Amino acid sequence: MELNYWLNVRVPYISELLEEINKDYFFKNKTIGFAGKEIVYKVIFNLRCALFPGVYEKHPIDEDNINIIIGNNLRVAATLINNLIERALTNNCETLDCQSANCRKCKDKAYEVTMKLIDKMPEIRKLLNSDIQAAYTGDPAAHSYEEILLSYPSIEALSIYRITHVLYDLEVPLIPRIISEYAHQLTGIDIHPGAKIGENFFMDHGTGIVIGETCTIGNNVKIYQGVTLGAKSFQLDEEGNPVKSVKRHPDIEDNVVIYAGATVLGGDTKIGHDSTIGGNVWLTHSVEPYSRVYNSQPLPTIKHDITD
Repeated sequence: MELNYWLNVRVPYISELLEEINKDYFFKNKTIGFAGKEIVYKVIFNLRCALFPGVYEKHPIDEDNINIIIGNNLRVAATLINNLIERALTNNCETLDCQSANCRKCKDKAYEVTMKLIDKMPEIRKLLNSDIQAAYTGDPAAHSYEEILLSYPSIEALSIYRITHVLYDLEVPLIPRIISEYAHQLTGIDIHPGAKIGENFFMDHGTGIVIGETCTIGNNVKIYQGVTLGAKSFQLDEEGNPVKSVKRHPDIEDNVVIYAGATVLGGDTKIGHDSTIGGNVWLTHSVEPYSRVYNSQPLPTIKHDITD
């Protein structure tokens, strides 16, 4: 049988099956789709250009017009994300009238969220200033703030996280996770937008860090590559499925340092302030403030083979 003949016969049938599957499992209402995902990336670009004028643009900017450049980036980002937020809210809306052209609930909520996000930008910028300072103070290899801003994955990830956290707090569905996974792809750092992170936060090297949804991190905290702040186990419902929106991840208080490869698990686990967690430690219980936690391992065996 020739391929063209087979395609003419089978493709309409297969297309119909795929259409029915999608109707049953996905895209029942409105969704942002892959095109929306690309727009989300553009929103992040414009917002970060507003936060750090002249850093992310492909061409030098006119410093005499920085106010105008910031304003234009905020306007573009606000317009784009407002439409996406409205579609995401509509998709999740349980109001029967929401699919009606006369329903303004999701539209008005999208306006409200967008305005609150833009209002938060100066606060986000101040938090990022503290994160840059923490990197400069905490890394002897850092020689300038510009070096940190342009080359450190910690700031790349945090500049995106601090935007997504605002959207998460405003109960925007879907979009915060798309943005946070974009940062994950860029940096290898996985921060859930629901995590709460204080000022002066620094992730040295950064690769492989995981920070879970219900994790809280205080001020002046420093963590190294490969650290996991995760869940110990999942509470299950009567059908055996994980229960959503319960505390699963640890609390890290102020002035804590967690070294490379450490794993801290559990919603009832608290690391007291001014503590140090050593490299490759596995910790599933709380420790008091001013603790020093490290692995006690036997010394390695070293043999010297001497041949004549």
